Amino acid sequence: MDNNQVSNEIQIELTDEIAQGVYSNLAVIAHSSSEFVIDFIRILPGTPKAKVKSRIILTPDNAKRLLMALQDNIKIFEDQTRHGKNVPFGNMIPPLGGVPGQA
Repeated sequence: MDNNQVSNEIQIELTDEIAQGVYSNLAVIAHSSSEFVIDFIRILPGTPKAKVKSRIILTPDNAKRLLMALQDNIKIFEDQTRHGKNVPFGNMIPPLGGVPGQA
């Protein structure tokens, strides 16, 4: 690379704490004219309260980029499941509370 060229590479640091991740089984999304807010929540059976474990705030442009990245990754996942690497999860996942449970 020439000394005159500027590198567009971004170095991303992942701390040990963040690398552990946070389990979430519910996301609540709200938006205004300038931002999208996604709250990631963990609901445990038999508990009356659920805590927000993480909140991500995005611009509308970055929310759309996230949507496209998720769509791309879901397509890759589904393509892999067709080749016997995983068990497919179907064409649609209903929203929480959308399908009554059966005993």
